[in-house]
Amino acid sequence: MKSKTHCKALLITGIAWLISILIPLICVMTRAFPQRWLEILLLLPLLLGLLLCLEWYQLRRTERQEIVAVHGGIESAGMAVLQNMAFPVLLTNHNGEILWHNEIFGIRFTQNRNVIGKSAQDVIHLNLSTLDQNRELLMEHNGLSYRVRAFRSVQDEQAIIAIQFLEITDIIRLQDEQSNSRPCIILLVIDGYNDLLQYARESEKVQVSAEVERVLEHFMQKTDGVVRKVENDLFYIIMESRHLRKIEKNRFHILDEARQIRINDHMHITFSIGVGDGAASLAESEKFARQSLDMALGRGGDQAAVKTENGFCFFGGASKGVEKKSKTKIRSIALAMQELIKNSDQVFLMGHRFGDLDSIGAACGLAGAVQLMQKSSYIVADRQSCLATQLIDRMEQYPNGPTFIEPIDALAQVTDNSLLIVVDTHNKDILESVELYHAAKYVVVIDHHRKNVNFIENAIIFHHEPYASSACEMVTEIIQYFRMDTEISATYADALLSGIMLDTKNFVMRTGVRTFEAAAYLRKIGADTIQVKTLFSNTISMYSMRAQIVSHAELYHNNAISAVKIPDENGRVLASQAADELLSIQGVEASFVIYMVGDGVSISARSMGNVNVQVIMEQLGGGGHQTMAAVQIPNCNIQEAKEQLLLILETQEKHRK
Repeated sequence: MKSKTHCKALLITGIAWLISILIPLICVMTRAFPQRWLEILLLLPLLLGLLLCLEWYQLRRTERQEIVAVHGGIESAGMAVLQNMAFPVLLTNHNGEILWHNEIFGIRFTQNRNVIGKSAQDVIHLNLSTLDQNRELLMEHNGLSYRVRAFRSVQDEQAIIAIQFLEITDIIRLQDEQSNSRPCIILLVIDGYNDLLQYARESEKVQVSAEVERVLEHFMQKTDGVVRKVENDLFYIIMESRHLRKIEKNRFHILDEARQIRINDHMHITFSIGVGDGAASLAESEKFARQSLDMALGRGGDQAAVKTENGFCFFGGASKGVEKKSKTKIRSIALAMQELIKNSDQVFLMGHRFGDLDSIGAACGLAGAVQLMQKSSYIVADRQSCLATQLIDRMEQYPNGPTFIEPIDALAQVTDNSLLIVVDTHNKDILESVELYHAAKYVVVIDHHRKNVNFIENAIIFHHEPYASSACEMVTEIIQYFRMDTEISATYADALLSGIMLDTKNFVMRTGVRTFEAAAYLRKIGADTIQVKTLFSNTISMYSMRAQIVSHAELYHNNAISAVKIPDENGRVLASQAADELLSIQGVEASFVIYMVGDGVSISARSMGNVNVQVIMEQLGGGGHQTMAAVQIPNCNIQEAKEQLLLILETQEKHRK
């Protein structure tokens, strides 16, 4: 239609201009007309031009009318289509004011009430600022799920926003059903089964086995899963994820039921559970379950660890770890370590940041043994942040003392044949030098802290004993099996004994048979308790500051909390000492000292064993032991940290009741 009108206009224009040019030209050339006629003929082009303009205007007007008619038809058809869409459609302006909606929107969202002119935020609680051209939102309304997307006509204040609501209720239900029906694998181990039943009568063994199976039957009663006994102390469980959600909601109540099973009326059974959930296949789910079980056992047992594609979560962990000792295992680790030391060109010994007597003492003990093997060894320590400078100064005064170097110097000196031994930590994020760890090709880990999710995975030897009191205790056990001509000197023995005394609070906390055996060996080779005691001495100002921290403590249930500002460079030492001292208050089961460190807050936590402070600190991003833990919270003040801690303690108190 448009092309015909355009051609007609062009034809008229061409003819008119042809006549207006040819007639005057002929008249001039022939002079066949009188002068008056010639003037009239010359006016003819002007008249034709006027007629042409009128005709052109009329054609353009007709064309516009035709276009408007076509556009009106299209808009009517479009609105009819929107009105009859199978999904809700809403039109608003840029302020969110409803301009129009189709019929199905009125039925589902407004019950056919008149909402024109009202805000979409008030009508359906939809914030338009969260919608754009590249993002979809999910929303629920009256039990139905929708995928919501907005389209803008223009990017200014005159924009008309079209919002479509695509119902995906069935898709969501199918996704939930697929997720809930996915099988998960659970590995359940009875902690210390052989040790517990070593001296039990056969009738008691049968009774314990029957009680365990009764607890498992009750555990599986409301699920459609299966359980199989693989070994006397190992059970294999497969169930759907929907049932695991209920078990997690009950916080693995089977752990509490297991503790009710007693042997000889004084020893009780505990379970360690590893769960693999959310894996892409059964094989991957079993791999997750085994990793979770290793994590649960590495954290002391009596707990459940669940691993999904998003990481680990933990339940339980209320009991103290049961001391275990295998001299065969320690001997094999010692021989393997000695072989690695002999085959390396140099040995670097490194602990965690803010190294304490246990970290530095364990490194010193190993350095003394490496020195007897005629190998070069270096203890990596940052003196600016180290908390054991007294021990470092004393070791450097010793004629045959170890060599201490800064992390940056160690990084420049490391080679492909160097051996790095990490002591008193297995968390790669809190190492004294993460760069040195990445540069070292061969790594050995010796640690006693309960296992953290961010552990060192590439260690050739990963000697992890959460039942040991300290890293110094573990090192003392190892060096006894080194094949050397003589023992380490008394100075190195003092360093090891200081670490044991620090972590056991002078043989009070976390002290087992192994601890006294290690201390007896160190005393035998010359450790001096008087010299070790001097490493714990404080100045009068530190003693006064510690007393102030204790005096500011508040009691919350059975917890002592002291939130103070410590204007001292020895704040970490003072906080840990004050936390220990708060435990001496009658009725206090756990203590927490909150103090500022830079732009953040640190919390030093201690307990007598009834409260697992490790679990509490992990919820804030930290970790440690059941009786000794800590956390550093960046970009936080003391009051905010205290409120977070109180919220966790309140939640735990509710679960306890």
